[in-house]
Amino acid sequence: MSRTFESYANIKKELFNSDKNLKKEYDALAPRYELISKAIDARLKSKMTQEEVAKKMGTTKSSISRFESGNYNPSIDFLIRLSNALGKQLKVNMV
Repeated sequence: MSRTFESYANIKKELFNSDKNLKKEYDALAPRYELISKAIDARLKSKMTQEEVAKKMGTTKSSISRFESGNYNPSIDFLIRLSNALGKQLKVNMV
């Protein structure tokens, strides 16, 4: 484990221990950021730019950028079009 990651993990642990609401909010956002991370990974593995994905989806590069930065709350239709543009299938799992 790198020093940077160890420092980040320690800081995160200290913050969560000192503020239980922060941990609750962090956990609530986890599914959103997991989805974003998987979408970015799929785009990079496909060697596509945001602009190329946007063109295939019929949207703008700024929409893709806002989604990837977490500043856009996507609709299911957006996510389906995104997964299709990336050659993937969107699956939702509620456990």
